[in-house]
Parts: sequence; structure tokens; C-alpha cells
Amino acid sequence: MSELQLNHDGQTLSLPIYQHRNSLYEELHTRPSPKIVTPCYVSHLALSRGEGDVKREYDLVVSLCQRFSVNPPAEGASCFYQGFGGFEFRWERHTEFSTYTFIRTIDEQKEDEFALAFIPKDWLNQLPGELVVALNIRIQDDELNEREQAHFFEGQRPVGSLVANGKAKALTSFRLHSDGFGRFLIVNKGLNAYQAGRLVQRILELDTYRLTALMGLPVARGLSSDVSLMEAQLAEINQKIAEIQTEQDERALLKRLSLIAARVEQYRSDTNYRFAATNAYHALVGKRLEQVYEQRISGLQTLREFLERRLTPGIRTCNSVRDRLEDLSRRIHRTTSLLRTRVEISIKSQNHKLLASMDRRSGLQLRLQQTVEGLSVVAISYYLLSLLVYGFEGMAQYGLHINPKVAAGAAMPLVLLTVYWGVRRHIKKIAKKPRSRAKP
Repeated sequence: MSELQLNHDGQTLSLPIYQHRNSLYEELHTRPSPKIVTPCYVSHLALSRGEGDVKREYDLVVSLCQRFSVNPPAEGASCFYQGFGGFEFRWERHTEFSTYTFIRTIDEQKEDEFALAFIPKDWLNQLPGELVVALNIRIQDDELNEREQAHFFEGQRPVGSLVANGKAKALTSFRLHSDGFGRFLIVNKGLNAYQAGRLVQRILELDTYRLTALMGLPVARGLSSDVSLMEAQLAEINQKIAEIQTEQDERALLKRLSLIAARVEQYRSDTNYRFAATNAYHALVGKRLEQVYEQRISGLQTLREFLERRLTPGIRTCNSVRDRLEDLSRRIHRTTSLLRTRVEISIKSQNHKLLASMDRRSGLQLRLQQTVEGLSVVAISYYLLSLLVYGFEGMAQYGLHINPKVAAGAAMPLVLLTVYWGVRRHIKKIAKKPRSRAKP
């Protein structure tokens, strides 16, 4: 762990440094707004970034710096701002996309050429990722007349308002133009270079977050029909639970329910991040709208009115599909619990019948055992009495006055009791042997 030497009141303090201390300090100063001197053009690109694009985009930024003999960014940097002579270049790496912004002062002889006109086309064609945002902004001090404004927006109807507490006017059509870019027109009515830079940055972020927020909409629309189908299938399963007749019916319903549950969880896993990002970006759009401090222009929709009317339904569609998936997951859980309860009741009923059958068998075995015990006592007693008769006859032959049959009859009760006691004792001894073995 590294240490920091601090001088305090003439004393040197040596303290361990938290490993992320410097990055936390710098976090508040990253991505500063540009300094914009009007009139100028701003071209802005935002490309979604794949896993293997980080190194590639850094190498491209370095190659652009080498072309214009500019010091490149440090390796591992996530942003870079530098003047390239005729234009200013700004590169920022965000969580799932990277932005490339070019700022160029308007040349009176080439007024219609946006900032990208001076960027090497072969370099632009190598930018990694998929293009999400392409925006051109023109910032000037003079108002355009109706014909010039219609030409700039190619006849499309603009929306806009006074911004920055009335110190500027911002107009846009929120549409793609013939060059594939969106367009903003900003008229400076008293902003200094730093204020103009902050306004431009907020508008760039507003348009970028607007489109990235809507990236979840195609996903939601694609899932909507599948979610409706799964809801119908789940309703059908719930109806069939009451019609279950056999174990095969239960297994079939459980199989169908498991397949639906697996699909729902897969959809949730695939879309959780996208829908969460949609709401996060939508919140940022609202924040940027607050920060431009709009004031209405008579006859025009404000930026907030237009976005609330057109953007909010798309966000609600995403949230609706997300909520339907969550509700579907909860309903599947309840259905599974209901079906599991039914299966458990069925199993308990089968166990009850099995126990009753076992009880009947135990009763029969007990009666059979008692019968066998009785027969065993009789048989053993018969053989013992037969032996006693032989003994009594032998004693009579030796001169004892004994009637063998009478003596055997007199001994019969004692023999029966002795044999019965012996059999019972032997049975109890056998019954105790398994328990004594199980104890160790």
C-alpha cells in the first residue's frame, strides 16, 4: 500500500492512501464542457461499443493524433479533448457507447459544410461499433429568416424554445435529414464561450440519452407477442389444474409450466439490463431538459412538450413489458405452488391408502402369527406329552403304580403353560435383537 507525505503545521504525516483516491477526485472534473466561440458547427457521433472495441477505438484516436501531429491520450484513458488546428476533437467512453465530437468554426466561404467535412473519411469508416446517434449542430449569432430555416431543416417542421434563461434559442426537428444526421440550430443571444459550451454539451447529451433510452423499445416490441402467448398458456394451465384426473395429467402440466418458466426467466435475464438502462437514460433526459431552462416561443412546441409526448410512450412500453414479465414470473410461481400442493395432496392420499393397506396386512400378519404361535404351542405340547407318556409307561414297567395316560393328562396344563411361556419369550427375544444392533 502506498503512502502519502503530508505537511501539517510543520510536521510530516505519513498516511496510507486509499487506492481509488485520485480517481475519485478526478471524477468530478471529467468530461468538462467545451469552450465554444460562435459561429461554429458541431458534429457528434455516438456508437454502441462491443467487448472487443475498447482497444480498437483507442488505437484509432491515437492514429488520428499522429496524422495531425498531436500528443495522443494516455493509455487507459476514457476521454480526450484536444485542438487539431482547424477543429477541436472530443472523445468520451461511456458505459455502453463512445462519443466522438468535432467542433469547427464556420467558414464563410463553406457555410454549408458541417464539421465532419474536414475529418478523414477513411478514419471515420473505421470507427468501431454501431452508430446510434449522429447529430449536426449549427451555432450562430444571427437569426435565420423563414426561407433559410426551412433550407437548414430541409422543409421539416421544427420544435424548440428559448433556452439558457432566454440567452439562446434552440430549434430541431428530431428527425433524420438527407445526410443521415439529426440537426439542431442554436442562436446565441448573449452567451459567452463557456455558457455556449455548457448549452451545447447538454443538448448533445439530451439527444444521445434520448436515443439510448429508446434502445429498449425494439426489444419490448419484439417480446410483446411472446409475453401475450405465455400469458394465454399460463391461463390455460390454471384452468386445467381443476380438471386433473391422473398422474400423467399432472406431469404434463408440470412440464408445460416448467417450459414457460424457463422462457420467462431467460427473457428477464436478457432484458433486465436493457430496461434498467432505458429508465436510467430517460431520467437523464429529464435532467438535461431541466438544465437547459426552457422558455416557450409562441407557435412552437417546446423540447419538453415534444419529448414527453413522443418519448414517454416508448419508455412506458418498455416498462409495461418489463412489468408483464415480472407479473408472469410471480403468477408462474403461484401456479407452481398450487400444482405442487395438489401433487402433495395426491401423494398424501396415496400414502394414506398405502399405510391403510400396510395396516391391514400387519393385522393379517399378526393374526396369522398368533395362529401359528397357537399351533406351535399345541404341536410342541403334543410332542412333549407323547414323550411324557413314554416316560410314564417306562416308570410303570419298573413297578411304579402310575397310569401313564392319567399322568399325561395331569401334566398337560403345566406342559401347555411352559411351552406357551417359552414361545413368547423366544419371540420377544427375536424382536429385541434389531434394536440392540441399531444402537451402536
